[in-house]
Amino acid sequence: MTTPSDLRDSVGSLRVDGGRLWRSLMELAEIGATPKGGVRRLALTDLDRQGRDLVAGWMRETGSHIEIDGAGNIFATRAGRDPAAHVVLTGSHIDTQPSGGKFDGNYGVLAGLEVLRTLNDANVETDKPVGVAIWTNEEGSRFLPVMGGSGAFTGVFTLEHLRSQRDADG
Repeated sequence: MTTPSDLRDSVGSLRVDGGRLWRSLMELAEIGATPKGGVRRLALTDLDRQGRDLVAGWMRETGSHIEIDGAGNIFATRAGRDPAAHVVLTGSHIDTQPSGGKFDGNYGVLAGLEVLRTLNDANVETDKPVGVAIWTNEEGSRFLPVMGGSGAFTGVFTLEHLRSQRDADG
């Protein structure tokens, strides 16, 4: 594995695989694709589940530890040298607005995933764990409140509050 001094010397040579990131974005965009090139993948629908399963599978391929919390947020954590250290976390959401685009949210999740892949490709061992989150119901287009998953994670909303919400169909 790469040591801290090696990492300082080689960090400038780390490069994400832009083609791999693009292919991941395009594959995820197929789930819920609309005729005009957008995506409709509302939170907690079958299409959302399919997208989350796809990305969680890619996360597993990195060797990361996968955890799903009570709000349905998915966390992939790549171990670091110090298991007691706080995770350096990035991420976003993959649910969309009713007429959403291919990149909003998706890019934040998949760019984080690409960081994990790049660290693996370069055999870099980080001091701290590095993680990627997929937040549940961030758009709020099906259930209120918006940012429900990240709100539960940060203590803004209780799980009971989130679970009491209903969509237009009840």
